[in-house]
Amino acid sequence: MKDILARAAQIKLLIFDVDGVLTDGSLFMDKDGHEYKAFHSRDGHGMKMLQQSGVDVAIITGRSSPVVEHRMNGLGIKHLYQGQDDKSVAFVELMKQLNLQPDQVGYVGDDVIDLPVMRKVGLAVAVQDAHELVKKHAHWQTPNCGGRGAARDICELIMEAQGTLAEQMSVYLRD
Repeated sequence: MKDILARAAQIKLLIFDVDGVLTDGSLFMDKDGHEYKAFHSRDGHGMKMLQQSGVDVAIITGRSSPVVEHRMNGLGIKHLYQGQDDKSVAFVELMKQLNLQPDQVGYVGDDVIDLPVMRKVGLAVAVQDAHELVKKHAHWQTPNCGGRGAARDICELIMEAQGTLAEQMSVYLRD
């Protein structure tokens, strides 16, 4: 665990996949093709706290959805890349834009499409119910499943490693 905390302490940007990470991977569509997704509120709050603690958050997803854009806008996430068949392109763009090195970036994924980026970052995270090959290439695995608290798990781990978790939580413990 020391190695994981050392890696997490270096993170300046955390990238999330969406389907299977911020959601449980289910795709709900009505007869007209309108898409519905369920996001966990604690995951969203974890992402907000992580941003408040000074770590940038980005989304790189293979699918495109107005629902995702709406949710990420609500969380204040400015770096949103949708429709990315090759997630490495967005990853390289983000590193250049934010002037970061791979060891300063974390990535949270669940399926094999995430592996090309996961294999390049300083902290590769697989959600608890990720594909076995993804788990094999991850530095750490969340205790919770995708869409069920996994994002909060990694946000809190990074804040703990960087010494900002207690400060973020203290807001809720004031008299």
